[in-house]
Amino acid sequence: MARPRLSGKTREQLLEQGVASFLYNGFHGTGIKDVLDKVKVPKGSFYNYFESKEAFAVAAIRHYADCFADRMRQAVAAAPDPYTGLRCFFEGLMADFAAAGYVGGCLIANLGGELEGNEACRETLAEAFRDWRDGVAEILRQSQQLGRVRADLDANDLADLLTEAWEGAVIRMKLERSLEPLHRVIARLFGDYFQPER
Repeated sequence: MARPRLSGKTREQLLEQGVASFLYNGFHGTGIKDVLDKVKVPKGSFYNYFESKEAFAVAAIRHYADCFADRMRQAVAAAPDPYTGLRCFFEGLMADFAAAGYVGGCLIANLGGELEGNEACRETLAEAFRDWRDGVAEILRQSQQLGRVRADLDANDLADLLTEAWEGAVIRMKLERSLEPLHRVIARLFGDYFQPER
């Protein structure tokens, strides 16, 4: 018999707290009881929402990826053009990292190393990263059509370069407690490499 689904609001709160816990404590360092206590949900109710901790992690990764994509879309929609919006999106992430004291970083990267042996989580993380890369590629493609980004290279290749360089810089940011690695990625790519020939 299928488990009953309870309040969507409670499930959303569990996912929000799950993202925060997985981000700062990792998968193995996150206790379900701690998540439930913070959301004030009885322990027995967890299985009304998720079949297991692994299923919870998969749902949290998807939730994180959806929120991330929404934030990127909103930044682009609020900007005068897609390229400016994409840069504003990354600058907003940097402001968040600084406000958090350079800890946390990116859930996909954080869990990617820890859960490479967990096939369900690995596949969800890979899909989340691909979706992000594809969203960035679409913005860069639009920017190429507007003459804001060099058109001699494929937008997918440019998006791979940006997302992979960004993730590496996020790791270095956490180690050095500095935004400098991220500033370098933005300056070198947005300010130079992505620029069309004049």
